[in-house]
Amino acid sequence: MHHATISTLARQLAEKRLSSVEVTRHFLRRISTLSARYNCFITVDEEQSLAQARAADALRAAGRAQPMTGIPVAQKDIFCAKGWLTTCGSKILGNFVAPYDAHVVERLNGAGAVILGKTNMDEFAMGSSNETSHHGPVRNPWDIETVPGGSSGGSAAAVAARLAPGATGTDTGGSIRQPAALTGVSGLKPTYGVVSRYGMIAFASSLDQGGPMAKSAGDLALLLNVMAGFDARDSTSLERDPEDYTRELARPVAGLRIGLPREFFAQGVSPDVARSVDGAVAEFRKLGCETVEVGLPNMRLSVPVYYVLAPAEASSNLARYDGVRYGYRAPEFTDLMDMYKKTRAQGFGAEVKRRILIGTYVLSHGYYDAYYIRAQKLRRLIAADFTEAFKRCDVIMGPTSPTTAFRLGEKSGDPVQMYLSDIYTIAVNLAGLPGMSVPCGFDAKGLPVGLQIIGNYFREAQILNVAHQYQLATDWHTRAPRGID
Repeated sequence: MHHATISTLARQLAEKRLSSVEVTRHFLRRISTLSARYNCFITVDEEQSLAQARAADALRAAGRAQPMTGIPVAQKDIFCAKGWLTTCGSKILGNFVAPYDAHVVERLNGAGAVILGKTNMDEFAMGSSNETSHHGPVRNPWDIETVPGGSSGGSAAAVAARLAPGATGTDTGGSIRQPAALTGVSGLKPTYGVVSRYGMIAFASSLDQGGPMAKSAGDLALLLNVMAGFDARDSTSLERDPEDYTRELARPVAGLRIGLPREFFAQGVSPDVARSVDGAVAEFRKLGCETVEVGLPNMRLSVPVYYVLAPAEASSNLARYDGVRYGYRAPEFTDLMDMYKKTRAQGFGAEVKRRILIGTYVLSHGYYDAYYIRAQKLRRLIAADFTEAFKRCDVIMGPTSPTTAFRLGEKSGDPVQMYLSDIYTIAVNLAGLPGMSVPCGFDAKGLPVGLQIIGNYFREAQILNVAHQYQLATDWHTRAPRGID
């Protein structure tokens, strides 16, 4: 059952070959047995999950089921879920039980999906390896001595280890796509504004975007059908007509123009990753696609631009965690200012403190114009590069990550090397474009490689179609880590 896709489980539920209670219990048993090995869940509440599963079975019996009714989904612990502990991977929210549902959770609950648990993550989504969590690092199911990527590493590891058929994630600079690549699953970051940020604990508000993670592109489309939608409570949510993201899955890709940015295949990408991506591009040529070289000349600036803008926004967003209204409060202090200082010093981890300091610095008097304003101007140049590239192609392809999964602790002492893990993904967030990662091979050590597919604005259905046709022609997405029975 745990190897089945969401599409398969939905069909079996519709045919009454399975009940939601049976499916949910099966995954809860697996989590109970295996989750500690990977440290991919922070909170599991069997009683709440099974209550939702029984309600889903009642909906189905009453003839009111939707495609996702009864399907268990793991929720990244960045999404508020009413009655669930919601920590965002941080000590400072270690006792916070959400009093309301995030829009994404609300939508999935409304569709009859079941919350399977809350997944581990880099603290406040700040990280590329899932090593910054207060709850300890997540381990990659393909090799538990390596990282699963971050910040949605818990969601990615849960899907890869077959502990959940699907999961939610968030992507600020690659935090869905990079862990999807490193764990051999599929993950999609939609166009900025397509999925509401209401109830999604903020890191960098102009970059954060929720999205789905699952085994296949078809499953991503089913999840996005539920997650996407206008929400008046989010000022950046886009008011658009509802879409069926499965509508183009079956369309042949012959004649598709694939843009290959020369910057994606320059020095820095590992030979194993380059070889697997080249193999994927060759497969698309067999399917009748045309490849063209395109340029993204300002992509080299994306990492420094991101690490000015994202910390600046984080510095502002995280000011609310002061020990006064909710969350952790230092047990001993002399006055209000002392409480602020001790609460934040004790409640935040090292990476979060580093980014708050950087963000406060670039926003300070005398540096605002030199850093923050200049970074915003460069952001527009990066977006303009994509606009020019899409005049020559329909989609853009390349590696998701320059390397496969690295060993735990390997880069934690060198923040710059860690930040470079997102070099191929960050530009997509700066431009607000949709992008996804799908498995396309393995390196010499047997670790997964991800292929990144980038689309023009609101072309989620198109890139899902491209990924789905690739997955019909290959079986990389069906491979499970060694020892997953």
